[in-house]
Amino acid sequence: MRKPVARPLELRACALQCLLHTDPTVKTAAVAAMAQAHRDGATVLGSGAALATEHTIPGRPPRPALVAPRLVGRRSMVTLEGRAMLIHALAHIEFNAMNLALDALWRFPGMPEAYYADWLRVAAEEATHFAMLAAHLGVLGYGYGDFPAHDSLWEMVEKTRGDPLARMALVPRTLEARGLDAIPPLRAKLAQAGDMAAAAILDIIFRDEIGHVEIGNRWYRHLCEQRSLDPRAAYDALALRYEAPVLKGPFNIEARRLAGFTEAELAYFR
Repeated sequence: MRKPVARPLELRACALQCLLHTDPTVKTAAVAAMAQAHRDGATVLGSGAALATEHTIPGRPPRPALVAPRLVGRRSMVTLEGRAMLIHALAHIEFNAMNLALDALWRFPGMPEAYYADWLRVAAEEATHFAMLAAHLGVLGYGYGDFPAHDSLWEMVEKTRGDPLARMALVPRTLEARGLDAIPPLRAKLAQAGDMAAAAILDIIFRDEIGHVEIGNRWYRHLCEQRSLDPRAAYDALALRYEAPVLKGPFNIEARRLAGFTEAELAYFR
């Protein structure tokens, strides 16, 4: 008797299901399984029709409590709790980054297959980042959800849900690119405080984030070309329309160059 042939996993539908999971451990495991299935050739993109859901996006655990950025609290490197607060804040960023990659994967139909493969890669790497930071929080005696967090990154994801051009412009190449500037000094502070395990995790995150921002840059330019738009003028219009935060230095010019910003764009950051 023949064994039934397993149906291939529909990638966009699976990404939506991952996005809806509320338990971070379940979510990260589901993303890892989806990425492995893709590597094994056991996925298909799906019909390309727009998916829909009545559930709240993204799925989140009951904690952490979400507060305004000014209420998150100070993170002194002098105390164990202060370092834990910083690691918690980074873990929350990576949790949101995993969700935004899943959202980019499922929400926008009609993109080239390489787009979905790119955002699957981002989701899998962000899931790994979150898992590493959450595990290190445990070593410090804390867990994800023990401190309040803010939701600025996801607010822009929500604002740009109707247009992949706006999403690429204002999330990976604006908000996530700020991590290229922020991670090296944070890494230095953690190392100075003697937390070399956390510093090593940030080395991995920094390396991967350069690639994630490059993906955002590449697909932003693809969509600009498709719509016959000048990338710089389009960016300025989108930043104004969606009230993107004003970028403040210092900027990591070399990391931004590696992430695909043009020399003309880098001139703005000098």
